[in-house]
Amino acid sequence: MTLHSEDIQMNIYQCGDEAAKLLPVSFDEWEDRARKQLAAAPFGYVYGAAGSGDTHQGNVDAFQKYRLRPRVCCDTTKRDLSISIFGCKFPVPFLLAPIGVNTILHPEGELAPAKAAAKSGVPYILSNVSSISLEEVAKEMGESVRWFQLYPPKDHELTKSFLHRAEAAGFSAIVVTVDSTLLGWRETDLRNAYLPFLTGQGMGNYFTDPVFCSKLKESPEKNVKDAALKALEEGNNTCFTWKELDFIREHTRLPLLIKGITHSDDAIMALEHGVDGIIVSNHGGRQLDGAVSTLDSLPSICESIQNKIPVLMDSGIRRGADILKAIALGASAVLIGRPYAYAMAVAGEIGVREVINHLIAETELQLAISGRSSIQDVDKTLIIKVK
Repeated sequence: MTLHSEDIQMNIYQCGDEAAKLLPVSFDEWEDRARKQLAAAPFGYVYGAAGSGDTHQGNVDAFQKYRLRPRVCCDTTKRDLSISIFGCKFPVPFLLAPIGVNTILHPEGELAPAKAAAKSGVPYILSNVSSISLEEVAKEMGESVRWFQLYPPKDHELTKSFLHRAEAAGFSAIVVTVDSTLLGWRETDLRNAYLPFLTGQGMGNYFTDPVFCSKLKESPEKNVKDAALKALEEGNNTCFTWKELDFIREHTRLPLLIKGITHSDDAIMALEHGVDGIIVSNHGGRQLDGAVSTLDSLPSICESIQNKIPVLMDSGIRRGADILKAIALGASAVLIGRPYAYAMAVAGEIGVREVINHLIAETELQLAISGRSSIQDVDKTLIIKVK
């Protein structure tokens, strides 16, 4: 059960100075600890962004364009952060974003955030390029809510296999990521000559897939590099079009979300092609240098969708205030990425749970101090845009 904000604060205050130093509190502290704990290449893989990093920085800076306008003398004794998406009630307005190759951060890989999410009641989106197979993650999570992210392969049979496996393993939605049909120009990874997929990390779903393995000349156990290159070739799907999205829509009964939208015209197209949700995202700034920030894209996309389907967003979320600002601008929920990745690197499952609990507490406090008692009360009147 998730602690209330007052409980979490009091636990930190009462633990004593030495104990308080064991785990960080702020995002910057988690990032700094992860930088010191990890080798340069794996840290750089998470920290790095496309080109000069303008998009990554722009995602964060965009939140400073808005300020919260609190109301006072409001009864906020009882607070409610819960939301509903696809008929399912979530206790908080955020999910854990799909981040792949988790074994470069912690030996448990994706099992660490999966277990933390399950124990906290926070939905977890498993990456297509997880090091741990979707079946193993599902077994660890039991009945907890989980979605599966799909980097759509070129091979339709492999696409169908991934979809059917996700359905059979109890994943309750499919998130099709469409902004990375090619890897962006990531200078940190290039400088470190680092692509962890080539050693088999992040290949948990490919190497356990019967369709994928049937296409190989040698098994992944005998030839890891060739198998990894084949998987990367499938993921570099530059011929993916709306027609291909239609194919995915036809072959799953699960709610279908499209991730990687920053243009309102694409949002309208996605709606016309039968998606059930949109995730406004620029891949955390990892794909296109100089791209528009997600928060700047959010209002026009929400306006174009007119509440017909949920609109979520990621990229740049660091604090409770960021969550409230995104909700105020129309997001149904947000996705948390780098904060839990750094925490996983520092302390595995325990670290991810700490980040989740701290983010819940901070969001709840921000909500109450703003004069709102429910996340459902958050709208444009809560914020003002500054010059």
